[in-house]
Order: sequence, then structure tokens, then C-alpha cells
Amino acid sequence: MVTRRQFSREFKLEAVRLVKEQGVTVAQAARDLDVHGNVLRKWIREQAADSQQAFPGKGVMKPEQAEIERLKKEVAKLRMERDILKKGRGLLRQGVDVKFGFVAKHRGAWPVQMMCESLGISRSGFYAWLSRPRSQHSLDDEVLGTRVRQSFLASDRTYGARRVWHDVLAMGHSCGLHRVERLMREQALRARPRRRGLPADRGQRSVIADNVLDRQFQADAPNRKWVADFTYLWTAEGWLYVVVVLDLYARRVVGWSMQANMTSQLVADALMMAVWRRGKPVELLHHSDQGSQYTSEHFQDLLKEQGITCSMSRAGEIWDNSAMESFFSSLKTERTSRKVYRTREQARADVFDYIERFYNPTRRHSTLGYVSPVEFENAQKA
Repeated sequence: MVTRRQFSREFKLEAVRLVKEQGVTVAQAARDLDVHGNVLRKWIREQAADSQQAFPGKGVMKPEQAEIERLKKEVAKLRMERDILKKGRGLLRQGVDVKFGFVAKHRGAWPVQMMCESLGISRSGFYAWLSRPRSQHSLDDEVLGTRVRQSFLASDRTYGARRVWHDVLAMGHSCGLHRVERLMREQALRARPRRRGLPADRGQRSVIADNVLDRQFQADAPNRKWVADFTYLWTAEGWLYVVVVLDLYARRVVGWSMQANMTSQLVADALMMAVWRRGKPVELLHHSDQGSQYTSEHFQDLLKEQGITCSMSRAGEIWDNSAMESFFSSLKTERTSRKVYRTREQARADVFDYIERFYNPTRRHSTLGYVSPVEFENAQKA
């Protein structure tokens, strides 16, 4: 193996002077000094470019090179700190155990010292934490955290802390609401927020029927008060209209209908589904808005035929039917608003799944004491 020759700064300077001041040719000087001609020419160029700082010596850089290297290291450090804080966003407000856990999980990706500095914890404290046995509280948090995530994902990422808490209690675990809130924060589990606005009360009494319900959204028995309304979902094939009938006793969807066109037959189909499922009503109040489908002769005759009393919201006053608006808000927030439907059939299947497989039998309802509509009705029958 050939060893690379080393030349001191003084040797290089004297070799350059030999050519520049004594008139010796580069070729002759190279032969006399036993160096390659190209090497000697390089020395000449370096000395001409910076006569004061040329040939700093082995391991020594010029001041500007040293500054560039320093800036490169600083930029690399800042990028690393940025990546650490980006990955561990929200950890600065957490306790030291959470931060230590983050360092332990990512110490193969970043230096421990760097992570500790970024998170404001000591490296010695981390290694002490790493060597001591985990507390029972920490072990319990791990189990509860798994249950919290299980509940959140089972709700299709729609449950907030209170509903998740009731799920965890139903699984047989004893814990407080604030603990569930903390575990959700640590796992970045956040339900989609609703958008709400309070409109001005400028409604007028309906000329078709009075507002008999009068915002009394509680019922003392099933099939006493039904509310109904429709919404629409966009698909690549066009609009899909969805009509729903809700029993206020358990906030259970008892009837629904979906079609491409909004007609009086569509609202009639939803009503008849409710009648078929719940039996012929006695002293039932049906409340809706003043949409033309509900005020149509066809639908009004159907109500009379079934012995159902008609109640209607005042014009332009959505809060007269807020229970129904709340259901549609849940439907869109928890399911349809984040979907793109290629066909009406796709949208219809998803709405069916939400109503019959999630909302009625499973979804915890705050008005019912955080049980599902089906569970509430079954409990009252027992």
C-alpha cells in the first residue's frame, strides 16, 4: 500500500517561490523536488488566490471554510430539533414520563442528548427513568390507553372524551373522565368538531298546522312524538335525498327513505316504514318543517288516515325541529362529510350502515345518559 506523502506549509511556500521568484520552470522544479507537476501548479494557484491564508496545514481550514462548516453543523442541528419537535408536537405540555417515553422510543433515530435538550428534560434523568421499574399507574395507563383507542376507532373516530369514557366504564375499567381526556391527548385522538350557529328567531306560525310540539323534545313513552326532515348528499351521479323519522323517546330512527328525487312519496315512504316497524300509532304527534312535500295533500291525507296529529315548525325557524337537525349534523360530521360517493347506491349503503349498524344499536347518545337508542328502549322495557 502506497503511503500518501505529506508536505509542510513551509515546503509548499518555498516551492512556489522557486517558480515565481527564481524563474525555475514548473517542470524543472517538480523534477528537482520530486513532486508531480500538477501538484506544484495547484500550490501556485492556491498561493496566488490567498497569499496570507494559503496552506493552513493538516486538519486546519481557512477561516471562511471553518465558518461554512460551523454553519452547516448549526443548520443540521436546527433541522434535527425541528424534526424532533414536529414528531413530538404537544409533548412540551406533557409530564416528564411522557417525554421520557418519547425519547426511549426514538433514540435510534436521534441522539438522546439532542432530544432531551429539545424537550427540556435532563439526559441523566432519562437514563435514571429508563433503569427504574415502571409504576403501577403507568402500567394501568397503558391498558386504559388501549381501551380508549379501541373505543375511539370503533366509533369511526367520532367519539369525544365523554362517550369514550362511558365505553371504557362499560368494558369494566374504573377511571375518571379527566384521565380519559389525558390519554386521548397523548394519543392525538380528537373527534371531528361540529359547526353550529344560532339563527335569529323570526319564524311565523304555519298556515298548514300549528307548532304543537313547541320545542318539547322529550317523550314519556315510545311512539308519542316523531320528528321528521330530509337532507341531501352529493354523489357523482347527482343528489341523493334522505328522509328520516326520529322517535323522540329514545332518539331512535324508526323510518327512513332515500331516492334521487324529492317528492311527497319519499316522505310518505319514510313515515310508512316507521308505522310498519312500530305498529299503528295511538295519540302520535308528527312534527316536520313546512316543506312542500310535508304540506302536500298526499302526505296530509296519509297522516289523517293513520290518526296522526300534524305539527310544523314556524317558517325559517330550524330550532323548532332541532332534534332532527342534530341527527343530520351527527350523520354528516361522523360519516358522510368526509366521503366521496361515486354512485347514489354507494351513498345509500353508507347511510343505511350508519343508521342501522351504528347510530341505533351502538352510538352513545348524550341525551339518553350515554347509552344507545336501542339500549335505552330495552332498559325501559326490562
